Amino acid sequence: MESSFPTIAFISVLLLFLANNNIIQSEAQLAPTFYDSRCPRALDTIRTLIRQAISHKRRSLASLIRLHFHDCFIQVISNANLYMQMKHDFKGCDGSILPTETRTAQSEKTTLANNNSARGFEVIEAAKRKVEKICPRIISCADILSIAARDASVAVGDPTWQVKLGRRYSTTTSHSAADDNLPSPFATLTYFQVPEQGIRLPC
Repeated sequence: MESSFPTIAFISVLLLFLANNNIIQSEAQLAPTFYDSRCPRALDTIRTLIRQAISHKRRSLASLIRLHFHDCFIQVISNANLYMQMKHDFKGCDGSILPTETRTAQSEKTTLANNNSARGFEVIEAAKRKVEKICPRIISCADILSIAARDASVAVGDPTWQVKLGRRYSTTTSHSAADDNLPSPFATLTYFQVPEQGIRLPC
């Protein structure tokens, strides 16, 4: 199990890189410069907070990347062109993992893959509070989560990738899609399959 972790981590980072380069984005007009004029200090503010969080608790690196992975990959990547099969009509990379469960709506936090397992929510909430002070109601939680995962990787000298910004924060969640498509905490490397025609996640 331990020997498979680096490979699973690499697959996670690779898929996040692909997601942030419009392979898994249905919204138009995403751009790395989306907030340059709207909130010029946003990215530096988030970066500083992420570095502080990792300095305080090293495991925050893995927690934030995994949190972003679980937010994005409720869907399935398949075939040579990495065509997105949109199960449950769900977009992913939209912050839908962040809302807390209520009496009327199930949360993705309580799925098998996330319940008492997904971590890093407090870091995203802290980043949101920081950017709200300088640019109220401008930066979406979906973008904060995407930026945080990238900045966490960079903070420890691991790979970086371009994050295209301008995502809207989801107003809905999909407990069933998360249960169907996310690997559980007990999944081994064999749960991921890389067939000849391309990368495929289990569904």
